[in-house]
Amino acid sequence: MPRSDDPNDHKGLIREAYNIDGITLKECRTIFLDWALSLPAERDQTQALTDLHALYATQEADHPMTQVLAEGLQSAKAPKRRGGWRSRPR
Repeated sequence: MPRSDDPNDHKGLIREAYNIDGITLKECRTIFLDWALSLPAERDQTQALTDLHALYATQEADHPMTQVLAEGLQSAKAPKRRGGWRSRPR
């Protein structure tokens, strides 16, 4: 797999997804998962998603990877629910 100079996509996974003709939404989600799992720990995932979405959304608005990036941003910004015994009334 070719490496990338982009710190947000160091393996070039997102970039390559945009170059695959006829790629499906399901395939984009699989690539996105690989990207998320391989992102270096020191890299802020929400910021990386924001940067990648800004880079590709205007030029590739109808691409399924753009939809996956947007979904990832929505999930990252959604408030987290605290579960378990701490959230139960006493």
